[in-house]
Amino acid sequence: MPTGRSTTLQDPAEIRTYKGQDRALRADRLGTAGLLLSVLAASAPLMVVAGVMPTTFGVMGIVGQPLLFVILGAVLALFSVGYAEMSRHVHNAGAFYAYIARGLGPTAGAGASLVALVAYSAMQVGVYGILGFEISGLFATYLEIELSWWIPALLAVALTGALGWLKIDLNAKVLGVLLLIECALVVVFDVAALAQPGAEGLSLHAFNPETLSGAGFGTALCFCIAAFVGFEQSPVYAEETSKPHIVVSRVMFLAVGFVALFFALSAWALTVATGPAEVVKTSAEAGPGLLFQLTESRLGATFTDVLHVLFVTGMFAAMLSFHNVVARYAFAMGREGLLPAAFGRTNAGTGAPATGSLLQTGVAALVVIAFAVSEDKAPADPALAVQLPDPTAPVLHLFTWMGSVGALGVTLLMAAASFAVIAFFVRRGTAGAQVWRLVAAGAAGVALLGIAVYTVKDFGVLVGAEKGSALSWVLPGIIGVAVVVGLVYGAVLRRSRPEVHARIGLGNEAFRLDQAAETPASD
Repeated sequence: MPTGRSTTLQDPAEIRTYKGQDRALRADRLGTAGLLLSVLAASAPLMVVAGVMPTTFGVMGIVGQPLLFVILGAVLALFSVGYAEMSRHVHNAGAFYAYIARGLGPTAGAGASLVALVAYSAMQVGVYGILGFEISGLFATYLEIELSWWIPALLAVALTGALGWLKIDLNAKVLGVLLLIECALVVVFDVAALAQPGAEGLSLHAFNPETLSGAGFGTALCFCIAAFVGFEQSPVYAEETSKPHIVVSRVMFLAVGFVALFFALSAWALTVATGPAEVVKTSAEAGPGLLFQLTESRLGATFTDVLHVLFVTGMFAAMLSFHNVVARYAFAMGREGLLPAAFGRTNAGTGAPATGSLLQTGVAALVVIAFAVSEDKAPADPALAVQLPDPTAPVLHLFTWMGSVGALGVTLLMAAASFAVIAFFVRRGTAGAQVWRLVAAGAAGVALLGIAVYTVKDFGVLVGAEKGSALSWVLPGIIGVAVVVGLVYGAVLRRSRPEVHARIGLGNEAFRLDQAAETPASD
């Protein structure tokens, strides 16, 4: 049954000239390789191996992290089946919220749009904490200069914002070079760890399902699914790719498969290097320094020094990737009337969504400054169970808190998108032809909802707070508030501005509605 919402796209050149505004992203900027490198950069391989994996082992006590990556890879492959098919029918820079709007209705799409902005912004801003901490450590170690973490973090905010104004194909080249170097070094470590295993030898114990037990299982799910974040960004760039109906889905499956295998192997290499029986204790003691300790003992100080530097560049690549995604979500929302019209215009010279880039740059700067100021103040609520100041605060607080909030938001968006795929094809009357894809989408949606529930349940483990701590509900509550505010905003638009409500999720088709509204009816 048709929905009455046309999917005909306008010519990008025509759209760009409408009222003198740049209303479309530049087409044919990315091919398969460029898009794949752009989305994989968000997964930040070196940051995951050095930052996420030791935290999952040490803080959450989950030895079976390699198996967890395999399981999550299977779940996300199921998700990608329906999501990729949807990408063939809807090309919109606001991918998640556009799909949800087209399947579950514009009001749901409005709710999803705000969740996407908050989630991806949180993930991007969280990386500034660990980046600033690492750079300050490099200055102390090699130059004997004491440098507050927030100084390099703010410089990175400025540089990321500047790059966000440039052409996406240039960004893709920067991301690609950094990503390939990162992956090569991690593979070198994996080989060295397997060649020189710990006391327990080449043990496969980490793939035993019993190793998934632990108080922090839900939060481990959240952390590990955050490592996959990036693959689902492929449709965000659909308008800027050549042959989006082919390239987007291809990149999605390549990214999921690569991340699952790459991280499962690297997590297993860590357990082999330390020994499965010791990996939790060793990770808890070493924290983000675990990988560097292991490489120094096996590959020497020079390799470890290079790894430290590329750890920083890898984090920068992830920040730039997330920045580009947030800017494009803001652009899509501005084009459709969910944000002021200024967000729906691109830079005339580069075709980049300039206003959205400025928005994310401003948000990142404010959050970094807020965390920097908070280091000098004790928390007003003792239930927060956080002792400040703390030299590792930017890592434990900014990175962990914001990263987890973002991962929860993205997980919920994926679950909602799975159900939206089903609704979309049912409403179009083509469910029979897509039945196996819809079954896969439904299974993925249920699994992702389960992961989200586990994540919320175990948030207290993440912050090291005792039962009843405010952070256990404040952090996931950020996403809850975004959902509620977005849905209320959508409901208000439906009553007060029905023309805006009707075009949520339409992308370039929103231009057609604008033009039609201004064209006098023929006699």
